[in-house]
Amino acid sequence: MLRITELRLPLDHDEVALRPAIVARLGIGDAGLTAFTVFRRAYDARKKSAIQLIYTIDCELGDEGAVLARLAGDPHIRPAPDTRYRFVGHAPADFRAAGRRRPVVVGFGPCGLFAALILAQMGLAPIVLERGKEVRERTKDTWGLWRQGVLDPTSNVQFGEGGAGTFSDGKLWSQISDPRHLTRKVLTEFVKAGAPEEILFVSKPHIGTFRLVSMIEKMRADIVALGGEIRFQQQVTDVRIEAGPAGADGGRTLAIRGLTLAGGEEIEADHVVLALGHSARDTFTMLHARGVQMEAKPFSVGFRIEHPQSLIDAARFGPAAGNPILGAADYKLVHHAKNDRSVYSFCMCPGGTVVAATSELDRVVTNGMSQYSRNERNANAGIVVGISPQDYRLSPGDGAVSPLDGMAFQRVWESRAFELGGGGYRAPGQLVGDFIKGQRSAVLGKVEPSYKPGVTLTDLNDAKRPSLPGYVLAAIREALPAFERQIKGFAMADAVLTGVETRTSSPLRINRGRDFQSLNVAGLYPAGEGAGYAGGIMSAGVDGIEVAEALGTRLLAGLTASAA
Repeated sequence: MLRITELRLPLDHDEVALRPAIVARLGIGDAGLTAFTVFRRAYDARKKSAIQLIYTIDCELGDEGAVLARLAGDPHIRPAPDTRYRFVGHAPADFRAAGRRRPVVVGFGPCGLFAALILAQMGLAPIVLERGKEVRERTKDTWGLWRQGVLDPTSNVQFGEGGAGTFSDGKLWSQISDPRHLTRKVLTEFVKAGAPEEILFVSKPHIGTFRLVSMIEKMRADIVALGGEIRFQQQVTDVRIEAGPAGADGGRTLAIRGLTLAGGEEIEADHVVLALGHSARDTFTMLHARGVQMEAKPFSVGFRIEHPQSLIDAARFGPAAGNPILGAADYKLVHHAKNDRSVYSFCMCPGGTVVAATSELDRVVTNGMSQYSRNERNANAGIVVGISPQDYRLSPGDGAVSPLDGMAFQRVWESRAFELGGGGYRAPGQLVGDFIKGQRSAVLGKVEPSYKPGVTLTDLNDAKRPSLPGYVLAAIREALPAFERQIKGFAMADAVLTGVETRTSSPLRINRGRDFQSLNVAGLYPAGEGAGYAGGIMSAGVDGIEVAEALGTRLLAGLTASAA
């Protein structure tokens, strides 16, 4: 198999034009091309009047060796890599019958989902503990917050089957290094579960919430069919950690031995994946109290911004706006402010909505969501500012920053947003023009905010009750006109800012070693976004796979040793 990269054709090319372009690029006759598949299709929209599609093509040739030899100096023609997934091992058929302790996965978001799936495919029959409800019940509870302002703290945008990624744009791309092509495994499993096959080749695949719901149900059924067990509304409230043999496990002197659930049930476990998600604040607090090693880490805070999607389409695609191949336009923006803060767009949702994403009573958190069609009238994105652990200290002092201080910082501003919104989980908002001028907004303009239960117009810059720290507000005020220079209309006066976005990533990291285990507790595998090792569906899924492989390798080695 041979791979061609950077094969460029006009946006409006005929479907039949691809084969002749491949043949011409390789300098062979048509009969020499046995078959081909599109591995990836991207676009180059830098010249709006002449947008190009950029293909990566895998080809089967009659004489591949001769073509590769002739084009040996061409960096865009190489043997195609092997992207097939290979398991690190499989458990014996009598694994469960032998009474072995089964691995436990705590959390059933993208990371926990793929950790459980890989463990199940390896024959290790995992037990999954998810504090929230199964995805359809969870969806009803989430709509209850959006429509009636009623929050279920255990079943919402953050907690429940599918994790926070279920109520998002469903983006399926990542910038992580992926030498083993594990993202391909994630995408392949999604297609098996009902995702459109196009996610295997478009450069920025997405699914959207409604499709994710049915896919997650199918993947859950596959895990159960392979011997796994999924237990909903089962919150882990404590861990049993005991002393292990000194230096027997990578220098660790502690080991996980069991879990306690909210109802009092004890589960014996010595292999536990912590796929918690970034909002499991009570669990982080408990783990910290039990001595699990962790540290504060940077994250970002800011607002959601909404524009007419048509404005973004026109700015990005010019006369090609509306082309079905291009779809709704996205953007990625960065500005380095004079106060040394970085401001950037986060989780951009074309044709989507701003959603209420809190998991705690009397606090307001925003996030963005899209459906597969991306046909809502507004574009939205987080406009956020990077902060460091030193920023978490809410009062002056020289004491060390606790790993839990980031959560306290988030809570302060989420509570302030609830207050500024006037209660009922309404969010505070302001028109961009007023925000830049530093004046309170009184009436909406051309952009109708999509956030439910609703937006209360206010002054996000109010000196007595600011919506976020002053350095964050100043950096965003400076960045918006700078973004206007990149996307015409971005700083339009009627665009709407909705606050606050505080859960861009986990405020802490549960430290782990190269073997993916906690640095000080053997058998405990911190994983995914909540543990500080991922950001988004794809990277979380890949981390879940790698953690499952590490756990599986260790568990299988133990089985082999005991059998001997």
